[in-house]
Amino acid sequence: MTARFKDKVVIVTGAGAGIGRASARAFAREGATVVAAGVRPDSIEETVRLVDEDGGTASFVVADVSRPEDVEQLVRTTVERYGALHIAHNNAGVFGKPTPVADLDLSVWRSVLDINLTGVLLSMQHEIAHMRDNGGGVIVNTASNIGYHGRRPGMAAYAASKAAVSTLTRIAALDHIKDNVRINAVSPGATDTSMSLRPGETDADRAARLATTVPIGRVAATDEIVAAVLWLASDEASFTVGHDLVIDGGVTA
Repeated sequence: MTARFKDKVVIVTGAGAGIGRASARAFAREGATVVAAGVRPDSIEETVRLVDEDGGTASFVVADVSRPEDVEQLVRTTVERYGALHIAHNNAGVFGKPTPVADLDLSVWRSVLDINLTGVLLSMQHEIAHMRDNGGGVIVNTASNIGYHGRRPGMAAYAASKAAVSTLTRIAALDHIKDNVRINAVSPGATDTSMSLRPGETDADRAARLATTVPIGRVAATDEIVAAVLWLASDEASFTVGHDLVIDGGVTA
């Protein structure tokens, strides 16, 4: 355990699995008090249990980031429990079923954008409202390298939403740096989570695919993505504003 985030209160959305769970555990290991948010109570409860096992401090709030009232309650509950909100990692996201653009159902398009894009907007709005009235804070959003290269046929909704998160991050950063709210993003490539598996694909299949399509030749570990999140959230990145850090093993180089 280190103390880079000692006395800091951190919200992590999409904390029930993958990068979000790894982020919650990493912030807690470095001294933060973490609020794990997600839509599945069993998953975010498991994240809290793992944080407890690590020796950290965490609790959970069930929240759907596409619902304004849920996001408002998440921030309000966090502040009521712990007296502050210093850092947020807005990570919640969904892929949606791969579908060619011509066949993409509007309800699927809206659902993906509601969670991946509007969810980030709503989260930032409520987080910033607290932070700017209480000395400032730091926000890190999860975008995706797909927003840069687009080479995933059938993933139009996901790619569009993540490209928009990257742009939204830059504009929000400029809007609110004078409020002492510092905002950046990370754009992971293929990471060792269920979301990086294509339909019917095994871990071995994915490894074989990435060996030829990713210059570094492998999938990222969640901790490799989270290391960048924590750096952006730390004082070490105090001069980094409105940046989207692409972490994809060279795919977009």
